[in-house]
Amino acid sequence: MSNYFKVAVNFPKINSVLTYKSELPLQKGQLVEVPLGRRTSHGVIIEKVDKIEFDESKVKAIDTYHDEVYHLDQLELALYEWMHKYYHYPLGKLIFDCLPKSLKRPRKIQFEQGQNLALPFELSTLQESIVSKIKEQNFNGFSQSYLHGVTGSGKSVIYLQLIKKTLDQGMSVQFLLPEINLTPQFTDFFKNYVGCTILTYHSGVSPSEKYLIWKHLKETDGPVLVMGVRSSIFLPIPQLGLIIIDEEHDQSFKQTDRCPYNGRDVAIKKAQLANVPLIMGSATPAMENYYKFSALDSKYFQLKERAGEGQFPKIKLIDLKENKHDEEIWPLTNESIDAIKEALDKKEQVLVFINKLGYSNSLQCRNCGHQFYNEKCGCMNNLRYFKSKNCLSCSYCDFVMPCPEVCPDCGSMTLKTKGFGTEKVSETLSSIFTDYKIGRFDRDFIKSTKDLKSQLTAFDKGEIDVLVGTQMLAKGHNFEKVNLVVVLGIDSILSYSDFRSNEKAFQLLAQVSGRAGRYSSDSKILIQTLNPEHRLFEYVRGENLFEFYPEELPLRELCSCPPYTKIAMLYFSSRFQDRLIPHITKICNALKNVIDKNFSDIECQGPFPQSVEKKANQYTWGILLKSKNLSELHSLLATFEQNYEDASSISFKIDVDPLTIF
Repeated sequence: MSNYFKVAVNFPKINSVLTYKSELPLQKGQLVEVPLGRRTSHGVIIEKVDKIEFDESKVKAIDTYHDEVYHLDQLELALYEWMHKYYHYPLGKLIFDCLPKSLKRPRKIQFEQGQNLALPFELSTLQESIVSKIKEQNFNGFSQSYLHGVTGSGKSVIYLQLIKKTLDQGMSVQFLLPEINLTPQFTDFFKNYVGCTILTYHSGVSPSEKYLIWKHLKETDGPVLVMGVRSSIFLPIPQLGLIIIDEEHDQSFKQTDRCPYNGRDVAIKKAQLANVPLIMGSATPAMENYYKFSALDSKYFQLKERAGEGQFPKIKLIDLKENKHDEEIWPLTNESIDAIKEALDKKEQVLVFINKLGYSNSLQCRNCGHQFYNEKCGCMNNLRYFKSKNCLSCSYCDFVMPCPEVCPDCGSMTLKTKGFGTEKVSETLSSIFTDYKIGRFDRDFIKSTKDLKSQLTAFDKGEIDVLVGTQMLAKGHNFEKVNLVVVLGIDSILSYSDFRSNEKAFQLLAQVSGRAGRYSSDSKILIQTLNPEHRLFEYVRGENLFEFYPEELPLRELCSCPPYTKIAMLYFSSRFQDRLIPHITKICNALKNVIDKNFSDIECQGPFPQSVEKKANQYTWGILLKSKNLSELHSLLATFEQNYEDASSISFKIDVDPLTIF
């Protein structure tokens, strides 16, 4: 006699949970193979069904089941089911997007093992107090605590104490980081002082390692310390006792392709389902978390001073309107060059920040003005010039072309670069400081974990004197000999048209500034800008870091933006603009009619094009939904899904809690 099962099938339709029959001894959470149309698809058993209300002869049989390594337990399934409902993404596809590849013969690996050394330092009175309060008030079952501590204030030491307490109780810890480049630093730090297996999980980990990490976690009883980026939140950690999220504000926690989830928010739900405490920390909290936690005295902890001898750097603004510079040192000014020379003379190291890759933003013919762009991404998107690779590259897709020697329109051989990036700045510094080593730290130069460790090690050993990099430099690194940071190109970030633009610019500036002066009382940040009057520069000063949030919140309330409302975006994309615009206009009008009749607390805006309307040969337009009532917002999205009829050549995506709306 057959049993009936609900199976979440790996299929890109929102209703991807289908009913199948089988005489196999199947259990909830098992992976199976099932017939789907004319092909076979992977699926996961969601539940057993006692009876069905349709013709049994139409129910197809499950082909087979396999791979006990990925047998999902109740916590894993509950987390996926919550994500499916919250982010309105097909359950089966979500699960198989998150699982690593199954391997029959993975390469053997050796996991890191903690040395469990005695701590060579003592906590400050404030750090001890925070650790005690979190243990006493917030360490029994699910709870949330927040460490709002300036850069260099010793948040890592507090994390370590709470990790050790959890491990000593025989429980495991999950430690989330925003990006791969922070993993080696924290791994080296924690490895010295914990006595358990340490597992790292990020994009630099091979498929074999990922498979064996899953296998180890399924077979061990713990305790273990798991450190990883957002995708590590799906690991099946045994005897989970604590989750920590460092730099929780970072945009890298938000996935933009496939299911657009936020790893931070998924981690909060995982802690709730597992009934364990969760701790978040940052020097620059996300606005939503500041709003939430600053009113909770027992869960919100401030560290306003740097630990040890570290002092906040002095901020100096260089007004580019008044500081003209020579062509030979552009884009740097004479004042910046003099400051770098002074630091190098003192045997110190220097960081130069510029949030753009390549040699220049674009290439243009001096004779006729011709500009080079990628037609697949629209005529407004100039190709970026990479001198070392002698190519032009698109910022929005994988289009690359060799750098032309002559203008294709007029034949002129005089092609002019416009703008600058890390490659140009590195070249300029190398031509000025010929006796010093200039290094780069960006995703164009660092392509693997090995490259990352090599560059950080070289800088720590003093083999690199000036390190030029993008926002990868801003995230949590602890550089002992850095007392000068030069910031270039910040104006483009300050002028970005988005409700989070001030928040993002503040976070970036504060984090970049935090790399200097961690071991010194004499450090400074030089910021080259055309807009020295901008109010954000005042907040970046150490003593004013906490003042940004109460000043920014009224502006958010005025425009009905998070944290005062919840928002969702509906994105529609097509190769054909003439089909896309009428379609999304029709959808938007229909949504507004439904809202007027049934959802009084929801505001609908649009339709409007994305700031870069055409990317990779696809036009994209959006509809913005706002509401103070989260339940109503989800009900409207569910109504849309149930009633939406697929249109030929047009795809759509739902993004709940987007980081940007343009």
